[in-house]
Amino acid sequence: MLKALLFDLDGTLADTDPLHLLAWREVLAPYGLEVNEDFYRKRISGRLNPEIVKDLLGLEGEEARRLIEAKEARFRELALNLKPIPGLEELLEKARARGLTWGVVTNAPRENARHVLKALGLNPPLLVLAEEVGRGKPDPLPYRVALRHLGLTPREALAFEDSPSGVRSAVGAGIPTYALLTGHKEEALLEAGAWGVLQDFRKAMELL
Repeated sequence: MLKALLFDLDGTLADTDPLHLLAWREVLAPYGLEVNEDFYRKRISGRLNPEIVKDLLGLEGEEARRLIEAKEARFRELALNLKPIPGLEELLEKARARGLTWGVVTNAPRENARHVLKALGLNPPLLVLAEEVGRGKPDPLPYRVALRHLGLTPREALAFEDSPSGVRSAVGAGIPTYALLTGHKEEALLEAGAWGVLQDFRKAMELL
C-alpha cells in the first residue's frame, strides 16, 4: 500500500536545470571549459558538486569550495521566480487527501534546497540532503535514509526523479521510480531503471 511520495529537487519539482547550466557556464568559462546542454547532461547533472569540480578541474580543498560557493550563489541569484512542474500542486493535494506523506531527497546543498523550496512555496515534511548522509546519488543511501526516517518499506513509497543518477539511487533502494523528461532522454532514464517517464506531473495523478 502506497504511503509516501519522494521527490528529487532540481529538474523534478521545478525545471531548474537551465539555471544551473548557466551558472556552471559562467564559473567554468575562466578555466576554458565550454558548458553546453550535452556537456551538462553528461558531466554535471545529478552529481555532487565536489565530484564535479574534481572531475572537471582536478580541484579539491579551499579552491574547490570557493568555486562551488560562487556557482551556487549565482544560481540563487537566477532562481528567484521559479514555477513548479505542471501538475505538482494537484498531485500533492491528492496525496494529502489520501493521507500520504511526502519528502524531498536531493544532492543539492542545504542553502540551495531551502532557497528553491521557499521560491516554490513548499514545505516538505521530510528533507534528506545527500551532503548530510555521507554519500550522494547515484548511491542508494539518500533514499534508504528517507525510508528509514518514514519507517517505510521501499514498496510503500513512490519516487520521482529526472536524471539517470537519481533514478539509479531510488531504484537501488528498491523504490518504484518514475522519471520526468525535463533534462534527459527517455532511453537513458529507462536504462537507469525508471518504471516509466512523464512529461510532467499531470499523468502522475493516475499513479495514486
